[in-house]
Amino acid sequence: MSELHVDGPLQPGDRAPNIVLDAITRDGTIALQDFRGHSPILIGLFRGLHCPFCRRHIAAQAQLGAALRDKGVESLTVVNTPIERARLYFRYHPLPDLLAASDPERVSHRAFGLPNLEFTDHETEWPRKVGMDVVMSMQVDMPGETPGPMNRLAAAEYLNNKDGYEMMEADQRMAATGQGQLFGQFLLDREGIVRWTFTEVPEGGQRMFGAPSPQELMSAASQVAS
Repeated sequence: MSELHVDGPLQPGDRAPNIVLDAITRDGTIALQDFRGHSPILIGLFRGLHCPFCRRHIAAQAQLGAALRDKGVESLTVVNTPIERARLYFRYHPLPDLLAASDPERVSHRAFGLPNLEFTDHETEWPRKVGMDVVMSMQVDMPGETPGPMNRLAAAEYLNNKDGYEMMEADQRMAATGQGQLFGQFLLDREGIVRWTFTEVPEGGQRMFGAPSPQELMSAASQVAS
């Protein structure tokens, strides 16, 4: 598959590239081209399963799957996790009717214009690079999940421990090269045109590890489905 590099995340009105990835939750491959002319699709381009925030975002998207299908909108989850590791995870943590694909090389993320941040000591040039001083100053508060506001690295460690998530060699390889991969969700219409997005790119990093509300996402889906 040829790679398409774009300057920043795709925006509403842009045509999405065709991507072809190995399916996790079924045999064969999944291509965005297969949906064109048939149905709108919400594609979530997440970090690897080693990221506890993305595991929660994936579950949240999956929970909307039935409501999206009621509107005629399909849903696809893409993770930066090698396929065998991803299959093992979803075997023990199944999500009903999840359509998921593996992209350990992050080809789809680049094609949709999502940056992979470089971490530095003190130099920040968002969204290409970010200083660890900035990262450590970013607080995340997840009521019911964390005991209170925590910096994002501490929160990630806390959540992984809480989940009992065991970092395997495949996870460590993904984290070594893609820890700074920014995630995004893109809602495409039947013709493959982007109609709505949520990414971590805007607002200088304040969106990192955040996600759209179900109401926002379903409202966008209603517009695309109408």
